[in-house]
Amino acid sequence: MSFSLPAEPARARNLAGVVPQLLRALDGTSDWFAPARSAIVFVVDGLGATNLGARSGHARFLAQAMAKRDVARTVFPSTTASALTSLLTGREVGQHGIVGYRARIPGTDDVVNQLRGWDTDGLPRSWQRATPLTTGERQFFAVTKPEYSGTGFTAATLEGAQFHGHESLADRVAAAADLAARHPGSLTYLYAPELDGLGHRFGWESDRWTAGLEALDDAARRMAGGLHRGTGVVVTADHGMVDVPRHRHVLLHDDDPLVDGVRLIGGEPRMLHLYAEEGAAAAVAERWREAEGAQAWVLERDEAIDAGLFGEVDDDVRGRIGDVLVAARAAVAYYDDRIADKAPQKMVGQHGSLSHEERTVPLIRLGAFA
Repeated sequence: MSFSLPAEPARARNLAGVVPQLLRALDGTSDWFAPARSAIVFVVDGLGATNLGARSGHARFLAQAMAKRDVARTVFPSTTASALTSLLTGREVGQHGIVGYRARIPGTDDVVNQLRGWDTDGLPRSWQRATPLTTGERQFFAVTKPEYSGTGFTAATLEGAQFHGHESLADRVAAAADLAARHPGSLTYLYAPELDGLGHRFGWESDRWTAGLEALDDAARRMAGGLHRGTGVVVTADHGMVDVPRHRHVLLHDDDPLVDGVRLIGGEPRMLHLYAEEGAAAAVAERWREAEGAQAWVLERDEAIDAGLFGEVDDDVRGRIGDVLVAARAAVAYYDDRIADKAPQKMVGQHGSLSHEERTVPLIRLGAFA
């Protein structure tokens, strides 16, 4: 089966390379960044480069600081669990094994949440298979919301980092700048989830999201103005966002031919992992291509792996990937309407697929990196 996937931009920088390059910048050997005394990676959850560009008048500081080259490609699936793990381990999805929002435990009928599953589904620490870069010799700080302290995902991705929890964005930004100034040679991970939450609830094209962007821009401007002159900052994101109105939902029901031969459904609404009954994968893929091929990329597992979507895939990770993948390219989202909990269907802003809007993120340089 032939299919056409989005072309990677020439010389595209991968999100997985950001932290390794920041560590090299502290040694003065980075190919991406200027030398720095200390560094901060400021991760704004949900801020795609396209989203920022479309609302540049509401984020004048960040927009003006962003050169044309200042973008990177996030991972596939373009979702928080996969992207943050790649950022903090420097490894591709096919190596660390966090293959999306929800994934099957191979050999079972258990589909687990890969963002919260350590705490809700009993995932072992070893489920995340790569060593976090935070375990190295350099001093590493994590400045984020207090509620993330001690969670399984934090342990799996930020092992060894010194945790600093602050509720407000302003306090987090100030704390990160202070830590960088007081600890030469250190790297600080600064995380802002607010914009992503607003996007999911109201959509990135909403006034509420725009107000959140203005607050973020102000915080970045204030931080940049108070940085120690040797501190370098990179503002980036885990993914961008696409708004999907309710009437663009594709709802799957018991009598829908699209669920014939499908044993389990994982992933998320814009990137499904379909786990087929034994021997049914090819038929499932064909039905989905016929019905949804005009608005989604439909690939069998080996096609996706051969296309390099997950990077190099370790044998232990292969079984976590769906037998069939359905990645939305139009403004649609796929929901299993047989599930009693309809709350996820209230989401407006979504992500996870291969579109430019979801996969292209900022790589804005401030301070010593500007």
